[in-house]
Amino acid sequence: MELELFSAAFFSALLAIVLIDLVLAGDNALIIGLVARNLPKDTQRSVIFWGTFGAIAIRALMAILVVYILDVPGFMLAGGIALVWIARKLLTPEENSAENHLVKGPATSFVGAIRTIVIADAVMGVDNVLAIGGAAHGSILLIVLGLAISVPIIVWGSQLVIKLVDRFPSVVLLGGAVLAWTGYSMVVREPLLGPWFEGHPATKLVAAVLIFSISLAPWYAARLSDQMKPLTVILPGVLVWMLAFEVAASVWKLQVDYLLATQTGEYILEAGRWLGWLPLVAGYLWVRERLELRRQHAAGG
Repeated sequence: MELELFSAAFFSALLAIVLIDLVLAGDNALIIGLVARNLPKDTQRSVIFWGTFGAIAIRALMAILVVYILDVPGFMLAGGIALVWIARKLLTPEENSAENHLVKGPATSFVGAIRTIVIADAVMGVDNVLAIGGAAHGSILLIVLGLAISVPIIVWGSQLVIKLVDRFPSVVLLGGAVLAWTGYSMVVREPLLGPWFEGHPATKLVAAVLIFSISLAPWYAARLSDQMKPLTVILPGVLVWMLAFEVAASVWKLQVDYLLATQTGEYILEAGRWLGWLPLVAGYLWVRERLELRRQHAAGG
């Protein structure tokens, strides 16, 4: 129902929208700041301006289309995967940088920076639009005010993020974690997967660890010793293995708990679940070692 203009309910809804913007628009500011951080100072201002313009334009469009967008099968899943990809891109170290190469992402062109920002805003803007739309109670004026209030928050927030990253480079990890969490929340809310996750609550934790492992892998891989680097592949691989067996158990209607298993096939499935990944990991480590030795031999020759 439309709220009466300048009534107590109107201002109450407006306050709620301001609080929502402070929380959710901060995500957009964080992403814009992280994407723009390695560009020249004059280019940073342009990226912040056009990135903010793109964020607001996308939100305005989504405010109109969000009901239809959410009905598209697989939209939430695709959005979650896109955020994982963006997180990895932000956290990928720059190969030829100097002292701070472990925390700086790859040099990005103006067009590339805007493209990354627009994709992230398009995906992350869903929650913002839904939250503001709910708080506005159907008031077009409040929705417009909510979008307008987002502008200074994103602009000032982006500039603050750039300054923080210059002083505290590990802030980049926070951006990756925000994207990973948002990606996870979208995946588990995907209508095509929601009933399955509800029926297998334990897999939500596995999915969360998997998504965070893949999203943050470039960051922690840059800090691991050569002996530990295989973990960036092994950990996500084992988690995918576990999820695959959960899916198989659901499809074949088998029990994957030893204490509840009653059929030979169920015992075999559970044994494969917990032990089958060991030879795969051993094979991966062997191949990796052979390739490294070949690379060293070629470099020495």
